[in-house]
Amino acid sequence: QVQLVESGGGLVQAGGSLRLSCAASGIFSIVAMGWYRQAPGKQRELVARITSGGSTNYADSVKGRFTISRDNAKNTVVYLQMNSLKPEDTAVYYCNAEGRSRRYDSLSDYWGQGTQVTVSS
Repeated sequence: QVQLVESGGGLVQAGGSLRLSCAASGIFSIVAMGWYRQAPGKQRELVARITSGGSTNYADSVKGRFTISRDNAKNTVVYLQMNSLKPEDTAVYYCNAEGRSRRYDSLSDYWGQGTQVTVSS
């Protein structure tokens, strides 16, 4: 059973920093991992993504402020360092993994339960 466990959300003042962590388990192979967020009344959007090869991409709104990285020893752990946080970054942040739970399965998306990030002005 694939599980994604997130941690690190919380309340922070504008200009502050937070670091989110996500650990995946029960997954055979991972193509990419990423972070998405969903604010009240809005659609879920990609924040940052990192492939198994190390390529990264970011939403324009977070470029230069957020950094996605992974544990080099554990390809199943990914981090999101969030600096210079703004009130508009307030959302539930979800970890995502694109991969296969077993060798011959088709690619699937797996999701964490979400962690709340609140940035006060």
